[in-house]
Amino acid sequence: MASSYSPPNDRILWVALLLATSLMSAYAGNFYDEFDITWGDGRGKVLNNGELLTLSLDQYSGSGFQSKNEYLFGKIDMQLKLVPGNSAGTVTAYYLRSQESAWDEIDFEFLGNLSGDPYILHTNVFTQGKGNREQQFYLWFDPTADFHTYSILWNPRHILFSVDTTPIREFKNSESIGVPFPKNQPLRIHSSLWNADDWATRGGLVKTDWSQAPFTASYRNFSANACVWSSGKSSCSSNSTSTADNGWLTQELDSTGHERIKWVQQNYMIYNYCTDSKRFPQGLPPECSSSTSS
Repeated sequence: MASSYSPPNDRILWVALLLATSLMSAYAGNFYDEFDITWGDGRGKVLNNGELLTLSLDQYSGSGFQSKNEYLFGKIDMQLKLVPGNSAGTVTAYYLRSQESAWDEIDFEFLGNLSGDPYILHTNVFTQGKGNREQQFYLWFDPTADFHTYSILWNPRHILFSVDTTPIREFKNSESIGVPFPKNQPLRIHSSLWNADDWATRGGLVKTDWSQAPFTASYRNFSANACVWSSGKSSCSSNSTSTADNGWLTQELDSTGHERIKWVQQNYMIYNYCTDSKRFPQGLPPECSSSTSS
């Protein structure tokens, strides 16, 4: 697609990305220590001494895992390699969610495809049990051919979704105009692989081909630079927490970040709730007019 901006692949940014990737690998969490397989009757597996986790789906069940820790703000990175081939009908979900009935949630969902068609990356933000803030994207690479890093930066100012360090979506704190923002409930990291062929691919027109099962998604290089919630307190409130280690708590998008988001949304966004006036005949949500959700 034609554009005056291209992804961050010039030499300087490429070197910076290599350095960032190596640092992330060096501090990657061990899946045995950081997560529990929560369902799937053996379809979720931790491998390679805790360095790799896989989820599988067949006609009988999917599978899932969740983090041992809860977090109140953080920068969460995970590398995923999605289900290859004909993954129509499947959904790989990777998200943060609180436990309360009026929950907060920050979503990445990857909607499966027919072989040769692109995956759809579906994002959403729930506050106090209310969502309906979907934005969807195609990716500029094949997410099944190799691992790619999907990141959520969540601080008191905004939520930022990024892919391989390229920001794709920002949801700003706009409580000043009455839009609730996730800031009081600790969130746990979840992921699952499940069958959603009633809606996932072309609105449910394409069903899961179980002859292709088992479907498998893979995870590695988890990293959480985050405030761990324990006994009603955040680790970031400790005086021993270095401000230098938590610069992400006040991080905002710079001009380059805004340019990257604009490039992604101009070239790869396929749905934005903030432009769907048919869905909101009484008027778009207030955050849309204030550019809260970029």
